[in-house]
Amino acid sequence: MALEEKREKRPPVTPMMIEEEAALRNGSRALPPGPWAEPAGPRPRTTERHIAVHKRLVLGFAVSILALLAVTMIAVLLSVRFEECGAAADGPPRAGGNGSLSGAARQPPGAGQPPGRPEEEARGGEAAEDDEEEEEEDEEEEWQRRRELPPWARPRLPRHLRPLHYNLMLSAFMENFTFSGEVNVQLEVRNASRYIVLHAHRMHIEAVRVAEDKLAGGVRVARTFFYPQTQVFVVVLNRSLEAQKSYNLKIIYNALIENELLGFFRSSYVLHGERRFLGVTQFSPTHARKAFPCFDEPIYKATFKISIRHQATYLSLSNMPVETSVFEEDGWVTDHFSQTPLMSTYYLAWAVCNFTYRETVTKSGVIARKITYIGIEREDGEQCYRKRFEGPGLWEIEHRRAMRMVKGPEGKRCEEWLRFSLEETEERPQCVFSILMRENRGQVRLYARPDAIRRGSGDYALNITRRLIEFYEDYFKVPYSLPKLDLLAVPKHPYAAMENWGLSVFVEQRILLDPSISSILYLLDVTMVIVHELCHQWFGDLVTPVWWEDVWLKEGFAHYFEFVGTDYLYPGWNMEKQRFLTDVLHEVMLLDGLASSHPVSQEVQQASDIDRVFDWIAYKKGAALIRMLANFMGHSVFQMGLQDYLTIHKYGNAARNDLWSTLSKALKRVGKSVNIQEVMDQWTLQMGYPVITILGNETTDNIIVISQERFVYDSDTKPKHPAHGDNSYLWQIPLTIAVGNTSHISSEAIIWVSNKSEHHRIPALEEASWLLGNINQTGYFRVNYDIRNWKLLINQLTRNHEVISVSNRAGLIDDAFNLARAGYLPQNIPLEIMRYLSEEKDFLPWHAASRALYPLDKLLDRTESYNIFNHICKCSLIAFFDLDRELRREVIMLACSFGNKHCHQQAATLISDWISSNRNRIPLNVRDIVYCTGVSLMDEDVWEFIWMKFHSTTAVSEKKILLEALTCSDDRNLLNRLLNLSLNSEVVLDQDAIDVIIHVARNPHGRDLAWKFFREKWKILNARYGEALFMNSKLVSGVTEFLNTEGELREAYERAEFYYFLPMYIKLAASDREAILEKLVQTMRFSKMKGLREMHHVNLLYKLEQTKSKQGSDVVVIQLSLILTLKQKVYTSPNSLCPCKVLSKTTQCNKDTTGP
Repeated sequence: MALEEKREKRPPVTPMMIEEEAALRNGSRALPPGPWAEPAGPRPRTTERHIAVHKRLVLGFAVSILALLAVTMIAVLLSVRFEECGAAADGPPRAGGNGSLSGAARQPPGAGQPPGRPEEEARGGEAAEDDEEEEEEDEEEEWQRRRELPPWARPRLPRHLRPLHYNLMLSAFMENFTFSGEVNVQLEVRNASRYIVLHAHRMHIEAVRVAEDKLAGGVRVARTFFYPQTQVFVVVLNRSLEAQKSYNLKIIYNALIENELLGFFRSSYVLHGERRFLGVTQFSPTHARKAFPCFDEPIYKATFKISIRHQATYLSLSNMPVETSVFEEDGWVTDHFSQTPLMSTYYLAWAVCNFTYRETVTKSGVIARKITYIGIEREDGEQCYRKRFEGPGLWEIEHRRAMRMVKGPEGKRCEEWLRFSLEETEERPQCVFSILMRENRGQVRLYARPDAIRRGSGDYALNITRRLIEFYEDYFKVPYSLPKLDLLAVPKHPYAAMENWGLSVFVEQRILLDPSISSILYLLDVTMVIVHELCHQWFGDLVTPVWWEDVWLKEGFAHYFEFVGTDYLYPGWNMEKQRFLTDVLHEVMLLDGLASSHPVSQEVQQASDIDRVFDWIAYKKGAALIRMLANFMGHSVFQMGLQDYLTIHKYGNAARNDLWSTLSKALKRVGKSVNIQEVMDQWTLQMGYPVITILGNETTDNIIVISQERFVYDSDTKPKHPAHGDNSYLWQIPLTIAVGNTSHISSEAIIWVSNKSEHHRIPALEEASWLLGNINQTGYFRVNYDIRNWKLLINQLTRNHEVISVSNRAGLIDDAFNLARAGYLPQNIPLEIMRYLSEEKDFLPWHAASRALYPLDKLLDRTESYNIFNHICKCSLIAFFDLDRELRREVIMLACSFGNKHCHQQAATLISDWISSNRNRIPLNVRDIVYCTGVSLMDEDVWEFIWMKFHSTTAVSEKKILLEALTCSDDRNLLNRLLNLSLNSEVVLDQDAIDVIIHVARNPHGRDLAWKFFREKWKILNARYGEALFMNSKLVSGVTEFLNTEGELREAYERAEFYYFLPMYIKLAASDREAILEKLVQTMRFSKMKGLREMHHVNLLYKLEQTKSKQGSDVVVIQLSLILTLKQKVYTSPNSLCPCKVLSKTTQCNKDTTGP
């Protein structure tokens, strides 16, 4: 009871008390008349008797006051303890001593504060919290005396409990973005303990109960508390749970449907001028704990039975199909979903939305199933059931009959399809429909905004999903394990997609495609994202890594199969053999060559370490190692091993050693004996990769020396982790090697290199022959040669480059540039290799060269030396009609980027025509290039036109390229305006805002603006993306990547150092910070190089003299442009205005096309 209430219950004040009190103040006692009454009148106050009586009265009054205060305090404490026995306490929940629940799940009125709570109760709860904190501290001290961490303070959950099954019931209140839940977890006790520790974060717990089973009584709960440091909720019991027994943990809670990107969050879209909301989940890697209390680690697989209550205007989705829908009379419906197989929490999912869908069916079999719908009878008696699905849905009716109305008891009518029965309940009659259905186990649906479904924007994704499921089922020989697969396209999501089992979620830009306005590049992007996520239905969902240190086991496989699966859909694209090189291998080797890199398998201790493992090393290096493994094993044996791995470990967890063991057994079955674990541990547990150096022994015939060492760009950079600085790196390297001459190349042979240096005999190695290592770049390493062999290779490329495969031509370019950059090779070698490119008609070598020089282009673009890099010769090198589609797009992009007048004129003309006619005739595959060029060249009106189109279009693919085009402007005011608008979620989606900032940073006119904006708005950005660490890292890397003035570099370095020492201020992975620091150091060194312009002139003059002496002065311009200005190569049609006719033997250039 509250203190004020106790004060109100004090005895009433009477007139006698008032009179007595007045008499006491006047020195009399006011005794009643009688024989002992003394005569009236004043007495001397100084008498001893008077003084003694006065002291006794004062002392008695003081004692009575103290007694009253003591009683009041006792009453307050008793009222607090009484309150603790209930379920309405704030803060950590107070479970009743008998283990029973008091209170029920309800809609939270605010941020976790139960409704109608008096301030007095809140103060009492705070006092109890203080007591509980003291108890907790005492308990922690007891664990410290034992020299152990308490179970709730450990980085991993204790292993004494294992969840077997979750029964999760949710109520979603979309009008105020809150939800309530009740979760019942069946627990298996492995070791006796009085603590239940599970994950829970950012929720209000209302009640907790622990019971052994339905018949036995509850286990008394002593207390409960949150431990925020490890994001766990702790239930302390009065007695220990007994080993080898099963218990039920029941928790009632509520929380917010957050306006962020993790946990159970909300998103919105506009349809017909009305904003509509939806709720969707993103639990990977550690955010299921925000939506329900759970054992949120991948090893804790359990089954799930989910029920979602929502307004009837919405529909709900989850991993499994709806089993039963119960309609309530107040406009609410509860969907009960089928039970899942064993699965981890991170790919559990649900959504509440008002989307529509398209569907298709795979070749999988059809099974019969009975489904029941229950509807509470309406008060008006007109009907008691409303049909759940308006069209053909997940369940097809086996025998369709015309719907008819039949009379129920008392003349009330109910709808009937097949069979009708009326069941009496305590409250109201119910209409129960039992319908025999066909369950299509290969059912695939795509859910999206109604307007997108109506336009057919999801049809492409739906069709290739059906084909890809059939491909994976055939490749893995393991059928898709769930009865359905839903693809959900949402406007806002932290990642491109999430592979939730049976309910994969995609951001709209990565799944919706409008065929009439989407380019081939966009189609390829959508395709590869879908291929990636579908692979996860096997690698990740069906078989899950034991712990996050092996996240590459799922992400590496999914990334590798992006290319294999796309090859299945489009065999002519050669994705795995060619595009994999430039998009994966070359890109990740740039990162992995830094001293700040890390192994693909990382030790993960703290929860804060988990996000950092989701980087390009896990994805791209993992994929590259898997590709190397498949090639040296043989693809058929590799496929057989994967089939065994999935079959053995399905519905369970596996570690890398499980994979190595299965693959080794597959090799043994075909008569090969290779210890896969011994080989692959060196690649997965060591950071970086080797460079193989092949040297010809001039004194001994056919003998070569092969050595290996770790490749590092800057050997002076000391790694942050001493263990990574060991120079004893060794790999077992499957080196494929071939011998060639001017007209022929031999078949490849494989040499296993295991030592620092080895001698090997190569047959048929003649004086004019050259060696080529790492055939088709199937290995994850670089290859260097002696200068003589490099010159023989260069000569071969110049004379007849087609003797060397396309993949190896791209590999030679990438290796040469990076070996020279790291100091393993003279700088002139990569420049000489590029001479042959004037004859190259394939996309891949050009793409490799373009990527190799892209960083140099960006680092020079605001320096005086850029004129040398950019303006030597802007003329055509290859006729337009000779190029394939990919290369045609690449050269148009290069031409417009480096100022070719014809390209600029064409872009301006196309934009002007669009504005004047309001008809977009720009070819789909170059729209992004034309938009960007037009915005950069033309006035503010064009920018406003593109901005208007961005707002008016509903096609997500068009929105994406229009928004990127706005970042191309040369007007700094417009760039500033766009940066500020990017923070308005109603204008630019949260995940798109990062791309806006990064693209402005790549614009030379906006780089300093983006850097300043990033610094000034960091608190806002960090609050928005702080927990989505992958997005945070992408943002920080993007704005610092191409800083190239001394002031910017120094400030960036200082800030990066500051953030390194204060990781709690910037939630950025340590490895990312180290990589940024290392790149900044290298850029600072480059920017401080004296005589940069003179260095370019020396190289130019050196090549000029070489070219004159060897080939004559008529091709000087060609050589200079190839050597120094690859990125500005211009490819125009034969009818272009550029006068350089490089395809002919004579070269003439007008003054306005020649360089200085």
